[in-house]
Amino acid sequence: MEKYKVLLADDHAIIRDGLKQILADTDDLAVAGEAANGIEVLQLVRQKKWDVLVLDISMPGRNGLDLIHLVKDEQPELPILIFSMHHEEQYAVRALHAGASGYITKESDSDLLIAAIRRVASGGVHISDKVAELMVRGMRPRGDSLPHTLLSDREFQIFNMLVTGVGLTEIAAELSLSVKTISTHKTHILQKMNMANTAELIRYAIAHELAEPSKF
Repeated sequence: MEKYKVLLADDHAIIRDGLKQILADTDDLAVAGEAANGIEVLQLVRQKKWDVLVLDISMPGRNGLDLIHLVKDEQPELPILIFSMHHEEQYAVRALHAGASGYITKESDSDLLIAAIRRVASGGVHISDKVAELMVRGMRPRGDSLPHTLLSDREFQIFNMLVTGVGLTEIAAELSLSVKTISTHKTHILQKMNMANTAELIRYAIAHELAEPSKF
């Protein structure tokens, strides 16, 4: 039986090695390529056809949500399964709207991961009950939306970095933007969410399970 060709993208070698070992025990899935950053992902996507891309949404080189769009521009039919350390409340719905076919956290067990890869590789969609609920909530009238859902993808990315204690200079370096641009984004985030400072953003993030309290 011909195996599904999996392109595995994660900036941590230990994660890639672990996933390769897990998939090596299957008879229908094989890691046929690896990428450690967004640039490598795009290079590999342009070089050959893959059956499924297993993608960490937080990697150097490209914003994860931007990367989904870029991959889809190159290979519209390529299924993408997001495999992330971030809770579903943080990025799942945005990733699916960007073009991903599924979202699974790194806390999941290996059986669930294998099932998710198989489902997405065969043209299906993998979402948890929680993500389905989040998507339904997102369909309600905009006036009833939670403040963080009003942020653009870039603003939401910066919001997540701010609430985990990353400074403006560090964010600018990570995203290859100027500190002034990041500061402007922060101002827009505070305005859209009707908050006065980063401390309020942090309290909001904890209350809505958008960040782990243990980090503060």
